Amino acid sequence: MFAITAARISFDDPVSGLDVGERPDPEPREGWTTVRVKAASLNHHDVWSLRGVALKEERLPMILGGDAAGIDEDGNEVIVHGVVTEPPVPGRSPRFSLLSEVHDGTLAEKVLVPKENLLPKPAELSFEEAACLPTAWLTAYSMLFGKADLRPGSTVLVQGAGGGVSGALITLAARVGHRVYVTSRDETKRAKAMELGAYAAVPSGERLPEKVDVVFDSVGQATWKHSILSLKPGGAVITCGATSGDAPSAELTRMFFLQLRVLGSTMGTKEELRSLVEMCVRTGVRPRIDRVLPLKDAKEGFRAMAEGDLFGKIVLTP
Repeated sequence: MFAITAARISFDDPVSGLDVGERPDPEPREGWTTVRVKAASLNHHDVWSLRGVALKEERLPMILGGDAAGIDEDGNEVIVHGVVTEPPVPGRSPRFSLLSEVHDGTLAEKVLVPKENLLPKPAELSFEEAACLPTAWLTAYSMLFGKADLRPGSTVLVQGAGGGVSGALITLAARVGHRVYVTSRDETKRAKAMELGAYAAVPSGERLPEKVDVVFDSVGQATWKHSILSLKPGGAVITCGATSGDAPSAELTRMFFLQLRVLGSTMGTKEELRSLVEMCVRTGVRPRIDRVLPLKDAKEGFRAMAEGDLFGKIVLTP
């Protein structure tokens, strides 16, 4: 089968580690099933894998990708939940991995996944739209509805515009009635954030007109101080990543004096994904897709993601 594989690790030039070409078909495994991929989407996790952060070198070669929608062995249209529960080990808490960390991922014509990881794809969603949901949109959904503990009409800040998680946060938060502020260095991306429903979009680091209840931060080091300074007393930063680095100043004085909170969030559960899919069907909310590329042109998509040259999701189709 045709697949996109991480063959080498390079922190400074991640795309150079990609191999594009034939790989063996998945081998049958008890409790698992093969899905014929109709669409898959890229995530920053894929780029960090090529940099050696999300993928260990001893596991190479590894087919990348955590998101997919396709056809299962019985002919059903399905969405793949990319979180795999690893076999239990006595005396150790359950461990989890994402597709492409331990098991081959979705950037291929076929992917082998646990049967329990499949959800029905509703007819209302295209394969391309459905393939955007399991990582970035699920992460945003879990942050907003599972961690933030907000009521409609709250004020929130989304640090950075353009990526899949930030776009999902803007769209979903605006849809349920929050006042959404967004930051970006790029004027065009700020304008596009307004199209998604943001209340206001300001240059990165600029003081907001008001303090917010919650900040959603996936940038890390470059935005952390601004995130802390933007919070109301008792507010929270919810973080799901650190694309600019993971060692910011802790701002501890402000943290304890204003009784601020920091909450970490990674991906989401299968039930949260099911609820997200249902929300999309009932409300008409859809992921913003930056571009759709054939699988053979995956390097173009990886370069755009590595350089931040996108607004929304990049989808690959076999």
